[in-house]
Amino acid sequence: MAASGGYLMACVADRLLAAPFAVVGSIGVVAGLPNFRRLLDRSGVDFELHTAGEYKRTLTLFGENDDAGREKIKAQLEETHGLFKAFIAEYRPAVELERVATGEYWHATQALELGLVDQIQTSDDYLMAANEQARILLVKYTKKKRPMERLLSSMEGSLWRHLG
Repeated sequence: MAASGGYLMACVADRLLAAPFAVVGSIGVVAGLPNFRRLLDRSGVDFELHTAGEYKRTLTLFGENDDAGREKIKAQLEETHGLFKAFIAEYRPAVELERVATGEYWHATQALELGLVDQIQTSDDYLMAANEQARILLVKYTKKKRPMERLLSSMEGSLWRHLG
């Protein structure tokens, strides 16, 4: 997956490969913020927010938000989106930004057609082809552990350090 910030980091490469099942793009900016003010009001809880600087806190989780704050956040998101698009334009000049900078994502074949990636190839195929031109010393596959397995493994390691 190379979406949003992942694509921002990947697009600086000289050549972008994507697995056939990859998700690419999501060139957009998002901000979400729940607001608990009505819940606090119903519970009789007061919330005070003190800031210095007109725009230090434009929206808040617990206070009352207003249209001016929403407009400021929207302007900041648009500015960030502009910077994001300019960065991609610098490193992927052939990409038609108006077409791809919509926040949408594409799978690899579409991303190839749009110029977001240069080639479709799995990492295994890439390594096998590279092995013909270079000497690969080690390829290691690691199975991702479930949260409970990580916790138990950490506890076991801690126990051995204390006993050892």
